[in-house]
Amino acid sequence: MTKKVVLKLDVHDIKDKQKAMKAVSSLSGLESLAMDMNEKKLTVIGNVDPVDVVNKLRKSWHAEILTVGPAKEPEKKKDDDKKKTEEEKKKESEKQIAELLKLYQSYNPHCTQYYPVYSSEEDPNSCVIC
Repeated sequence: MTKKVVLKLDVHDIKDKQKAMKAVSSLSGLESLAMDMNEKKLTVIGNVDPVDVVNKLRKSWHAEILTVGPAKEPEKKKDDDKKKTEEEKKKESEKQIAELLKLYQSYNPHCTQYYPVYSSEEDPNSCVIC
């Protein structure tokens, strides 16, 4: 059974990161290996023992096990709800903008709308006979 192990690792630069990943990659049963340098977290996915991973890393760095769990998290149906709510939010914002535009035009009836005017000199495909 594959496990997802998240470790907090005390690394300071890219060289330490490479050494840590190389040390862990020598373990058998490893599927995926990722390192987040901002949070200093190492994520190991595979059929490995978390204690073995920590023992490999503790030779050079201070390592702590944060979480151990299944590799795949069950899919949630909330993603569909989020998409629907985002679409609804976009529609609401468009309605609000249209309503504000109508209110502004009723407040200022001399509001001018600009239409693009192209001259024959600007358009190279136009036909002008002089």
